[in-house]
Amino acid sequence: MIAKLIFKKLSYLLIALFFVCTLTFFLMKAIPGDPFLQEQAVPEEILKSLRAHYGLDQPILTQYFKYMKGILTWNLGPSFKYEMQTVNQIIKEGFPISFVIGAEALTFALLGGISLGTISSFFHKKSQDHLLMLLAVVGISVPSYILATVLQYIVAMKLNLLPVARWGTFAHTILPSLALGALPMAYIARLTRANMVEVIGQDYILTAKAKGLSPFKIAMHHLLKNSLLPVITYLGPLSSSILTGSFVIEKIFGIPGLGGWFVSSIINRDYTVIMGVTVFYSTILMLSIFCVDLLYYLLDPRLRVKVSYAKG
Repeated sequence: MIAKLIFKKLSYLLIALFFVCTLTFFLMKAIPGDPFLQEQAVPEEILKSLRAHYGLDQPILTQYFKYMKGILTWNLGPSFKYEMQTVNQIIKEGFPISFVIGAEALTFALLGGISLGTISSFFHKKSQDHLLMLLAVVGISVPSYILATVLQYIVAMKLNLLPVARWGTFAHTILPSLALGALPMAYIARLTRANMVEVIGQDYILTAKAKGLSPFKIAMHHLLKNSLLPVITYLGPLSSSILTGSFVIEKIFGIPGLGGWFVSSIINRDYTVIMGVTVFYSTILMLSIFCVDLLYYLLDPRLRVKVSYAKG
């Protein structure tokens, strides 16, 4: 049964990736502008030579099939704007840095959000609950780029506790990770709190309290196990928001991650980099959603029973 589910999900993933790759290609071709035309005038002969060199003078379908073949062989082509650089090299250099920032932000969002949501649920309708939920609302309302500049000004410039920007040591990762993980942390806190408040009223929780179990044991052995399934479901969209949000955060903090390359490629009309990074990120996001669906299926026995019943 699990093998059939995996095959079904992977089939949907491949179909979705095909449409993403196709739409990315034709949308890029529809965008006005030319990667070889910037501020200075370029002679027409040189433009024709450049377009011929990169195959841009070929029919659109020929370019499309060449592009799809490159994706299948994971040869994403050369960059139009950065000499001696290929899209594969750009991804290889930039993604590990973006991954570090994203992993730290994701860890911060999960640990902080679950902890705050759990604490808030134990003080339901009390001042502690209202204060924590107020902070969560502020966290959801403030955009990451605004929070990033505030953190730079207060923590780095005024208090001189952490570096303002750039990349080098672990200290350089803290502020961008906090700025990137604050919004999802606030959302996870509200989601955890709402589900825990609902579970706290169940009979088996009241029985555990009557037996004299400590709040910590009740939370760890009963509440979390039954309240975190919606949080697990949110991990797919959470990965998406962290990855796309890192584009702006990396630019603000001067981090040489993949997000900075992506933003620069849009400004420079570097089509191959835009398409390659889009396909790469789409693949990662769909794989993360696939893993979340599989994990949800393994953790929720009700879903397994539902699938077995539908099969029967």
